[in-house]
Amino acid sequence: MKHHQPLAFALFGIICCFSACQQKPVTEEKAGKEKVCISDSLARIIQIDSAFTSNINDEVKLSGEVSFNDNKVVKVFPFSSGQILKVFVSLGDKVKQGQTLAVIKSAEVAGNYSDLSVANNDIAIAKKQMENASALFNNGIASEREYLEAKENYNKAISAADKIRTQININGKGQTSANGTYIIRAPISGYVVEKNAEQGSFIRNDNAQNLFTVGDINEVWIWANVYETDVAKVKEGYTAKVTTLAYPDRVFMGKVDKQNEILDPQTKVMKVRIAIKNDSLQLKPEMFANILVENKELRKIITIPSKAIVTDNGKNYVIVYHDRCSLELRQAEILKTVDGNTYISKGIAAGEKLICSNQILLYRALLEE
Repeated sequence: MKHHQPLAFALFGIICCFSACQQKPVTEEKAGKEKVCISDSLARIIQIDSAFTSNINDEVKLSGEVSFNDNKVVKVFPFSSGQILKVFVSLGDKVKQGQTLAVIKSAEVAGNYSDLSVANNDIAIAKKQMENASALFNNGIASEREYLEAKENYNKAISAADKIRTQININGKGQTSANGTYIIRAPISGYVVEKNAEQGSFIRNDNAQNLFTVGDINEVWIWANVYETDVAKVKEGYTAKVTTLAYPDRVFMGKVDKQNEILDPQTKVMKVRIAIKNDSLQLKPEMFANILVENKELRKIITIPSKAIVTDNGKNYVIVYHDRCSLELRQAEILKTVDGNTYISKGIAAGEKLICSNQILLYRALLEE
């Protein structure tokens, strides 16, 4: 038994040494590891930019529809009943102010002119009677009362004729004629966007429907839908960028000029109106529109170019440049990204220099440093 004791002590020593070796840390710092530096060739292909402070730009994406500017749309109604003799325009036609849209034959208009002719005759008769009464009164043959009655009848005849003439001017706006026809003209320049007039059809006295609607689309409105979660992000005066399916590469600039204060009870959306100049006439009413509303807040925050960010395993990093052999890999907390700029809530200070292009060439080396 004694002969085996030295062997047992030797085995015990080996086990203890092995256990001690297992407890040593496996991540030891390598002695003499080289620093990561930017070589001359690498310096030519990287770009260095600085972090800065700016106002937060917020964007809200909305959907909407192109509509007419209601202040530049006019509905054209018939002046009186009658039959449409001729229609000169079709739906969608471009018209100029004063252009003839239709001609209508009206018994009412003919009757007005007939009444005016009778009234003019009454004026002539009443005037003759007044002049005779005046002569008789001046010669002492007729009484003053007879003269005053004749003068009153003359004034009444003039008033009756003026009333008919005014009625003709109001109903026809000077576009009527004694044969009973009257002309419907375009009240403004624009496009015929509604047409309810057909040649040969009749217009009744109780007809309340307009014959035409003429709209000017040099300026249009976009009615956008704002959901309840975004109501606080959209206000009057904010800039809006509008795109359409017809022109996906064209951006139309406008401003929010009206905000409804009531949400639709069914859709739970608030309507906002965006006014846009449409000199090219590319925007057509009823077009679907995508709207990007920009909100520039007054709050300042650290901002960096978005291309400076390196994303790895769900984390965001930047490479801070101190000098060619002093580079720092730093994690950044992103608030949001808008138009090529990224707003940083934590991790970067204003004025710090960042590598903004080809930084991935340095990222792995710095990660292992």
